[in-house]
This record gives sequence, C-alpha cells and structure tokens, in this order.
Amino acid sequence: MRVPVTVVPLSSSGAAGQPKPLLVLGSSLGVAVERLWAPVLPLLGDRYHVLGWDLPGHGRTHHDGSAGSFTVADLASAVVELAARRGTPGLPAYYAGVSLGGATGLQAAADHPGAFAAVALVCSAAVLGTPEAWTQRAVTVRAQGTPALVEGSAARWFAPGFADREAQVAGGLLHDLAHEVDDEGYAACCEALAAYDLSDRLGEVTDPVLVLNGAADQVVPPAAAEQVASGVADGRAVILPEVGHQAPVEDPTGTAEALLAFCR
Repeated sequence: MRVPVTVVPLSSSGAAGQPKPLLVLGSSLGVAVERLWAPVLPLLGDRYHVLGWDLPGHGRTHHDGSAGSFTVADLASAVVELAARRGTPGLPAYYAGVSLGGATGLQAAADHPGAFAAVALVCSAAVLGTPEAWTQRAVTVRAQGTPALVEGSAARWFAPGFADREAQVAGGLLHDLAHEVDDEGYAACCEALAAYDLSDRLGEVTDPVLVLNGAADQVVPPAAAEQVASGVADGRAVILPEVGHQAPVEDPTGTAEALLAFCR
C-alpha cells in the first residue's frame, strides 16, 4: 500500500555546488517530527541536508482514515521513496527515527537493503510492546481521543525528574499528543505497531545499524537495544544515562554526538 507522508524540511540542502549527504529523521508516536528533533538540529552543524517526515495523523501529515490501514513496511517503503527522491546522487543518505520512526528505519533496512548508508534506531527495537496492548490502545483512542493517553504517556516517556526540570519541553510534547494528533491517524499507527515484529529477521539486516536507547526507557529497555545490535550483521548499541523514551529532547547533546559519529 502507498502511504502518503509529508516531508518536513529541517535544514538547507547546501549552497550551490556544495550538496550534502541526506539525513532523514522520523518521530515517535504522538509527536510531530519538528517538535521532537528541534533541540538536536543546531548540534548537527551543517554536515547534512536534514529532512523529517511526520507519521500519519501527526504534524503535517493528514490522515482521516479514508486511505485505510497501513503497516510499518508501508511506512518504510514511503520513507525509502522519499530518500530516493530528495537525496543527491553520489552522496549517502542516512536515517534516524525514534520509537515507531525507528521501527520504520529497521524495517527499511530489512526490506530495502542499501537504501540508506546507515540506520539509527533511537529508543526503538525489533518489537515494541504487545499486539494486544496496541490493539486496545487503538480502541481507547477511537472512543476517548488522544487526551486519554496523556497521563500514561507522561509517566512512560521521560526519565524520572525530567518533566519537573524541563516542564516546558515535556509539556510541549504532551500538548501535541492531546491536541495536535488526529485520533484516527494515531489509532492506525497503533494497529501498525501491533503487527510489527522483526525479531526473526535481524539476521537479514546488512546495513550498519546504531541502536541508541535510554538507560531509563520503560518502553524499550536497554536489553532490547542490545538484542538488535547483536542480531544484525553490523550493529552497535549506545545507552544514554538518565534518558527515557524521548532521547532527542532529553539528551540532545548525547543524541547528536552519537549520530555525528555514526552517520559519516
């Protein structure tokens, strides 16, 4: 299935005659890509031409249910097509995504080897949660809307103490979840995650893979990062201390340093 995703320009492509490698960024469920990655972008310097993409029903990507359901594999195909269309021939294209955005990157590496020179999973893994939990969350959102998820997400998303120290940052992400995400788009993403499991396909992945997780991530614990890093042909795991499930806002410096070292 062809899934429309909206391209979000996050940096310039470089001066005339000076093209840059492409870095495509994906976001986590419930958050627009521009909001989540904003603290990291200034720390990347001018090394890349950075593009983001928003999940269906998030940020700039509209989703009202008329296009039907989709899978993580469908999202991966859309992102690979985006990179092929917007990258510069002869220069590498890299990918980094958070949570569902990271799962999309791993799916792209499994289904479209070589589409990206390297793939970074941030706070993500080969399987996220259980099918039953995602199916029930989709039911909840369709019945009560995304505001019903704010309390639980506030507890799961951040390392202890972060929301108190950075109330404006944490509140911005939770505001997006409650007020800026389309209910049907969110529910459809939940159903895509219910069917997502690449645990048995890690051995097929030959692209270099970075798994960047938080030591305090309740959703994707460090052991899940190690499983991916050890299961693919060329993998490495980096664990950020005192970080939960939203590494780009919780530790922008650590996230940027890991990407700059990996995507080169």
